[in-house]
Amino acid sequence: MKNLLIPLLFLLPLSSVVNGSHLNNQRELIVISESTRESIELAKYLKDNGVVKYSAYWCPNCLNQSELFGKQAYRELNVVECARDGINSQTQLCIDKGIKGFPTWEINGKLILGVLSLKELSKLTGFKN
Repeated sequence: MKNLLIPLLFLLPLSSVVNGSHLNNQRELIVISESTRESIELAKYLKDNGVVKYSAYWCPNCLNQSELFGKQAYRELNVVECARDGINSQTQLCIDKGIKGFPTWEINGKLILGVLSLKELSKLTGFKN
């Protein structure tokens, strides 16, 4: 029994690692959830009002943040890729802005670190749906 358990313990963490997008040379976030009408409207509002999301394709919190919007709304956001090897990387901009972690939101010139709910983003930006 003990000899069987050791190989199983090795395989458990491997299954979650293999699905990482960075291992498949996908150097961008892949959002799979569906957007709501409200999340699309909020994303367009954020873009129109100069809100920026600083992100890294390998960041799990960035993916969680993006999934809150859904794939259709995510395409509307102004997202800056900070990872040097990410697609359309703007690492120097991230350095110049003083980005310390991901995701970081820039709202009215203020940097806010962390995953924010859509309700929090609405409140911080004055979005009313």
